[in-house]
Amino acid sequence: MTGSPAPLYDDVAGGPPGGAALWLSCTDGVRIRVGFWRPEAAAHGTVLLFPGRTEYIEKYGPAAADLAARGFATLAIDWRGQGLADRVTDDPHVGHVAHFPDYQRDVAAALEAAVRLDLPRPFHLLAHSMGGCIGLRALMEGLPVDSAVFSGPMWSISLPGGLRPVAYAAAYLGPLLGLGGRPMPTTGRQNYVEKQEFEGNSLTTDAEMYAMMQRQLAAHPELGIGGPTLRWMHEALTETAHLARQPAPDLPCLTLLGSCESIVCTDTIRSRMQGWPKGRLEIVEGARHEVMMEGPETRALLFDQIAALFSDPSRADV
Repeated sequence: MTGSPAPLYDDVAGGPPGGAALWLSCTDGVRIRVGFWRPEAAAHGTVLLFPGRTEYIEKYGPAAADLAARGFATLAIDWRGQGLADRVTDDPHVGHVAHFPDYQRDVAAALEAAVRLDLPRPFHLLAHSMGGCIGLRALMEGLPVDSAVFSGPMWSISLPGGLRPVAYAAAYLGPLLGLGGRPMPTTGRQNYVEKQEFEGNSLTTDAEMYAMMQRQLAAHPELGIGGPTLRWMHEALTETAHLARQPAPDLPCLTLLGSCESIVCTDTIRSRMQGWPKGRLEIVEGARHEVMMEGPETRALLFDQIAALFSDPSRADV
């Protein structure tokens, strides 16, 4: 047995039939959750789906359905500190991690589960936002996938000029003063979609997808978290600076970036992809941070591109 059965909220997930979830124990004892779906027909491989900060497995049920329709199984992760995974600070409503490389323990546990579940090979990576930061390190450390797709990857954090000095000072001084578990200034304990109306949101231009996120958290509020802690921000800034100094992995890669991106630093993404020999950057016109949560036409085009790369990684730079 790979792990014990865990809840998968099919009432809000919208994933393919037959999905299931498992609890997994990481090497440091932290319990995480993975969810997986297999296509009904013969599969071409399995997508390891790395969500972003504040996200949870059920949010990617539609993505799993899009991938299943194209012949791919999906395994998604609840990172430590979010979703139904163990919280790693006293306040369950904020996003926290002690050390950013701790997320690699979650990757290792999920990969072991994918192998023991005998999910179809080859494996591919699909990583969004914070998951893109975690996924980039995992690739650099030898994650056994044939190709990778990133969506709005958090390879650097976009901070307004006036807030940047305050954010950096808080992130670096807070943990030194024993305040690492406090939320970052200007953030709160509510999930973004719980406090932000559709109008003016930074995630998607599609009202139905935004409403789906709101319905999921209204039905299962335990899935959501709010802003990051000072410690999380310190660790994120340290991790992204470290990754920026490393060469691109020798792996076919497609990165999707909304033309209206405002959450992660677009200059860093462009620079990274210019130096990725087997990589291609695709600008999604009119899209915001969550390109996989845009309207049906955009999603169809993007998942066709994703499936094309996963089916033939040699065409990554076409």
